[in-house]
Amino acid sequence: MSEMKRNTYIENNDDEQALQDYLQALGDLQGTAEEISVLDAVGRITWQAIFARFCDPVYNASAMDGIAVIAEQTFSATETEPLTLKPEQDFVYVNTGNEIKPPFNAVIMIEQVLKHDDGTVSIIAPAYPWEHVRTVGESIVSGDLILPSRHKIRPIDLGALLAGGITKVQVYRKPTVGIIPTGNELIEDPDKLEPGRLMESNSRVFAALTEEYGGQPNRYGIVHDSPDLLRAAIRKAVEENDMVIVNAGSSAGSKDYTVHIIEELGEVIHHGIAIKPGKPTILGVVQGKPVIGIPGYPVSAYLVFDLFLRPLIYRMTGQSQQQEQYVEATLTKRLVSSFKNAELLRVALGYVNGRLVTTPLNRGAAAVMSMVKADGIVKVERLCEGLEVGETVQVRLLRPLNEIKNTLVITGSHDMMIDVLADQMAVSSAHVGSLSGIMALRRKECHMAPIHLLDEATGVYNEAYVRQYFPNQKMVLIRGVGRIQGFMVPKGNPKQIAGIEDLKQRRVTFANRQRGAGTRILFDYTLKQQNMAAEEINGYEKEYATHMAVAISVKSGVADTGLGVYSAAKAMDLDFIPLANEQYDFLVPAEYLEDPRVQQFIGILSSSHFKQQLLDLGGYDVAHTGEIQIIE
Repeated sequence: MSEMKRNTYIENNDDEQALQDYLQALGDLQGTAEEISVLDAVGRITWQAIFARFCDPVYNASAMDGIAVIAEQTFSATETEPLTLKPEQDFVYVNTGNEIKPPFNAVIMIEQVLKHDDGTVSIIAPAYPWEHVRTVGESIVSGDLILPSRHKIRPIDLGALLAGGITKVQVYRKPTVGIIPTGNELIEDPDKLEPGRLMESNSRVFAALTEEYGGQPNRYGIVHDSPDLLRAAIRKAVEENDMVIVNAGSSAGSKDYTVHIIEELGEVIHHGIAIKPGKPTILGVVQGKPVIGIPGYPVSAYLVFDLFLRPLIYRMTGQSQQQEQYVEATLTKRLVSSFKNAELLRVALGYVNGRLVTTPLNRGAAAVMSMVKADGIVKVERLCEGLEVGETVQVRLLRPLNEIKNTLVITGSHDMMIDVLADQMAVSSAHVGSLSGIMALRRKECHMAPIHLLDEATGVYNEAYVRQYFPNQKMVLIRGVGRIQGFMVPKGNPKQIAGIEDLKQRRVTFANRQRGAGTRILFDYTLKQQNMAAEEINGYEKEYATHMAVAISVKSGVADTGLGVYSAAKAMDLDFIPLANEQYDFLVPAEYLEDPRVQQFIGILSSSHFKQQLLDLGGYDVAHTGEIQIIE
C-alpha cells in the first residue's frame, strides 16, 4: 500500500474541554456488571447496594470466657458480702462465642470468679443484664445496608459481607484496554539493543496503570510502521476490548498513520491537544469505543494516559474521579513556558525553613527519570509566558506529603556520592552547580549546598566563597570527599589527549559543565593559567549538568573529552587523565545543624560502611568525610 498523506494537527484544544467533548461523543460509558465470589471482591467496585441476609451474631453469644448468670440474681453481691452461686442452677461455664441460652442473660469474666471445692463459685460484684454478651444483631441486623453502590471493597468490608451472609456480589466488570505499541525501532529484548533500536516500555507502563485504575490490560505485540498492519491491529483490538490505545504514530511524521486509520474506521474527535508534553494526542471513536493515539515519548505517554484514559476507566468502573491533593509551594527557578500550550511540569518538593519549595525537573518529553523522581506536577496554563522565582504555585502531589517533609533537600554541585546517599535516606537533589547552590541556600530553598569552589588567590577550596556570600552568618562545612578532577577520554585515548593544551586542536570536541559549576570554574581557571581563550575550545559552549552526563557524552562519541571526576570515568569505563585534586563539601547554615535530616546525613557520611562504598567507586579521599568545620 502507498504511503498515507502527512499528518497535520487538526486543533489545539484545551485539555479539559477536549475531555468533555470526548465524553460527550462517547455517550454512555457506565460499564456493565458481573457476579463474583466475595472472596475475590477486594478492590472491586459494587454495582448496587448490598444488604445483609442474616444478623451478626445470629444468636446471643458470650463475649468473654467466664460464667453465664441470671443478672437479676446477682444484684446483692458486694466485696463485703460475696454471693455464692450453684452450678447449672445459678450459673454455667462459657467460653467466648458460646451461646447464652435462657434463663441466663449475662456473663461474668472468669477473672472475677472465685471457685470452691464443692463446685460453687463466689462473686463480689453484680452483673447487669446482657453484660459481656453479644446480642442477636449487635453488629449487623438482617436487611441492614452493608455497602452502598459504587463502593470500592476493602479488606475490612470482606468481613462484614461474610458476617452478613453474603457470598456473591455484583461488581462493575473491569473494562478491557487494548494496548498496541507501534514502531520499527522498538524491541523487547534488552540484549538486542543497538543504534537505531529502542526498548519498548510504554505498553508495560500502560498495562500497570490500567490495573491500578481498575481495568484489565490486553497488550498486543509490536506493530511495525505499516498502514495495513496497523489497520488490522486496531480492528482486532476494537473487537476484543472496551477501549484501545495506540502508542506512537500520532504525530505529523511521514510514518504516523494512526489518525488516518482512526478516521477511516470511525471518527476523530480531536487531534492535537494544547498541552506540553503530549500535544499530538488523538481522541477517536471506533464502533462506539474509545480509541486513543498517545505520543511515544515516555513522559508524554504517562501524562496523556493520566489525563484521558484514567477518567474513562473510572467511569466504566463506577469510580468517582479521585480528588487530587494539591499543595502550595514556592518556585525556586524561573520558568519560561509555552504561550500557546499548557505545560505539565515535573517538580521536586522539599520542606525548608517551615515552607514548601519546588524545583522543576528535566522538561523533556523523553526524560522518563523526571517522572520517577517527581514529587508533583505543576500545570502552567495556556497564555502564560512563564513563572518567576519566588512565585507561589499549585502542585499536584505524586508522593505523600509526610514523605516530602522528611526529605533532605540538596541543591548544588553533583557527585555520585549523592546517588549512594539517596539509597540510604530520603533525598531530593537538584544539580545546578556550586554557585547556584549557594544562591539557593541564601534564599532558604534548600537544607544544604554541595560545593567545590577554588579560590584562585589562595588555592583553597570553598572557605573564601562561604565568607563572601555569608559574611554575617554562622555557617557549617560538612566535609565531603577529596576527589580527582581530570579529562575523561575513550578507552585507548584515540585523540592522544595529554593535557588542556591539546584541546586547542579543533579536531577535539570538548564537553563542558554549566556556568557556576565548580568543575567549570576549575576549567576556566586552568585556561587562564595556560593563557588560553574559551574561543579556542571546540564545544566550550555545550553545557552538561552532571559528571555522568559528561561521561556518557564521551562514551557515546558525542564528545572526545570532558572534565569530570574519576568515579564518573570509572563508572563509564573511560580512561582518565588527572588534572587536579579538589575538596567537595556540603555547606549548611548553622541553624540547620540540629535538624534530624541533617543529623541523619552526617551519621551516614561518618559511617565506615558509606566511606567504603565511596572507596569502591574510586578516586575519593575519605580521610575527613563527615567532619564539621564552623565558619563565622
